[in-house]
Amino acid sequence: MDVQKSATLVADRIAETPIRGRRRLVALAGAPGSGKSTLAHVVAARVPNAAVMPMDGFHLDDRLLRPAGLLLRKGAPETFDFGGFRACLARVAEEDEVILPVFDRTREIAIAGAERIGPETETVIVEGNYLCLAQDPWSALSDLWDLTVYLSVPMEELERRLIERWVSYEYDHAGAREKAMGNDIPNAHRVAEHLGPVDLTIDWEGHP
Repeated sequence: MDVQKSATLVADRIAETPIRGRRRLVALAGAPGSGKSTLAHVVAARVPNAAVMPMDGFHLDDRLLRPAGLLLRKGAPETFDFGGFRACLARVAEEDEVILPVFDRTREIAIAGAERIGPETETVIVEGNYLCLAQDPWSALSDLWDLTVYLSVPMEELERRLIERWVSYEYDHAGAREKAMGNDIPNAHRVAEHLGPVDLTIDWEGHP
């Protein structure tokens, strides 16, 4: 993905988007491995008084996923605290200061109270897989967004990136492929096949 070209497209659209509430909320959605986190931070650096809010801070902990039989599906829509996430977004839209949880991928845990949205913040770029998913309960987020952006990346490219990601976490190639194909890629298909309406779609080469 041409990150700089994509960041210019998104930053320009943000500049054209009016703020309805206390802040402008931008959804940056895409499959696992699509480059959401990288792009979100590059865009935030170009937009005045912007901050990034990752959805991953609302992962359910393994202590809840294991007895529910969902540990191997961690990262799927049903493994997030959707209610807490939506309530936090509503607060971010209207309150001067909100404290956020952040997900530590190296330890596979969410850390409470790790980030802050302050009164100086005018734009919050929320990045996550399911922000524009047209399935319940995620479709209930649609009324919160001032702008929605979707990163479209071919499945074969996602597979390559995701295997590389797990290798970087010290899995061997076979284990990395098993992790990617057993959970990440099914989640990627779900994102692509149940995408709701979005304002801007960017392909993996940075083209709208």
